[in-house]
Amino acid sequence: MSAHHGPRPAPVTVSLSASGGARTPEDGGPPLRSKVTAALAVVACAACCALPLLVGAGLLTGAGAAWAEQTLLAVAGSLVAAAAGMWWLYRRRTARARGGCGCGGNGCGC
Repeated sequence: MSAHHGPRPAPVTVSLSASGGARTPEDGGPPLRSKVTAALAVVACAACCALPLLVGAGLLTGAGAAWAEQTLLAVAGSLVAAAAGMWWLYRRRTARARGGCGCGGNGCGC
């Protein structure tokens, strides 16, 4: 038996858009190819973080881990740059197709 004194807190409600809360390319979100490229960059980073476990398990030597680390970091950085570049190009093309300049208004002279 517990007595609750005072007003009860209001329940928390969350509203999601039809896209599940994610931004679509029409809303200014990244296109699918940018999302896939960014996901691959995350996988490369995760693989880089797993290298010490692979060395500890004896599946990879120290020299192999050093080489793999440098390679995976370079791949992840390149994929992040590619994803950002693709998103930028997509936004630039869609802004031009709409007749705007891409920075918010029509005829702003960017």
